[in-house]
Amino acid sequence: MKVLVTGANGFVGRPLCLRLAELDYKVAAAVRPDIPCPEGAERRKAARLGPEGDWISALLGMEAVVHLAARVHVMHDQSTDPLAEFRAANVAGTLRLAEQAVAAGLRHLVFLSSIKANGEETFGTPFGPEAAAPVDPYGISKLEAEQGLAQLARRTGLAITVLRPPLVYGPHVKGNFRSLIGLVDRGVPLPLGLVDNRRSLIGIGNLVDAIRAVLESPPAAGATRVFTLADGETISTAELVRRLAAALDRPARLLPVPPALLRLGGRLTGRSAAVQRLTASLEVSSAAIRDTIGWTAPDGLEYGLEATARWWRNRESQDP
Repeated sequence: MKVLVTGANGFVGRPLCLRLAELDYKVAAAVRPDIPCPEGAERRKAARLGPEGDWISALLGMEAVVHLAARVHVMHDQSTDPLAEFRAANVAGTLRLAEQAVAAGLRHLVFLSSIKANGEETFGTPFGPEAAAPVDPYGISKLEAEQGLAQLARRTGLAITVLRPPLVYGPHVKGNFRSLIGLVDRGVPLPLGLVDNRRSLIGIGNLVDAIRAVLESPPAAGATRVFTLADGETISTAELVRRLAAALDRPARLLPVPPALLRLGGRLTGRSAAVQRLTASLEVSSAAIRDTIGWTAPDGLEYGLEATARWWRNRESQDP
């Protein structure tokens, strides 16, 4: 199969290109001229994310496209109108790519959305494809892109698969998870010992395998399917710290601070959103993708954390 990957040099894109190349896919990587091309992939010119992007030359000769490139969630967004910025890149930019994919004769578009299209917190019932109530500009833009793609699919016959993963971890991870690794590795005491929430994660290897699986089992022409997906195990934030510490061969230094006190501290310091992510539950169901195409996460949490820990210990020689 001939597949174009946008965002091919990113956290998800690079291992995806490598894996597809190993499986004898013809992989084209849409990257900027100053960015290295993933091994085993043909370089194609990446367009600017937005309503004016020109993807035609990158799409020519392809059968499917995996759209990973996006304006990502920003912790401290300085934009005067964040929603407009997210809509330009993630909604208009995605629909521009899809329209040009149709013009180039592609049959299937895989769109990497986010569990933020569902919302920020669950209360006993895991998020699935049918639940959608985003609360921040990033999540809103992802859901609007999904809705626009569904309309385009009905109009043009392009098959659409949407994947909504939760937090993705693994080698080369960035953001909050990378910060957590550093804190645990340095033995910094964390006030999370009494946090008994339920969080779903997905290892990068599992997400890459899910993308491979949906490419091999596309929906019917003009159909749109939405899958939420996660690792097979859901754990608390405190247990995640314990497992991560074990993988790093470090002690888990957890202080028994009541979550209510943590939330109060978050309000007083303007960090309520960060505290919410650490203390609230966010469970994700993989039932739809399992029941539809038979996919389940091949790697367990321990495997993913150990792979992440190995990379962390050797990161100076492994980071791209």
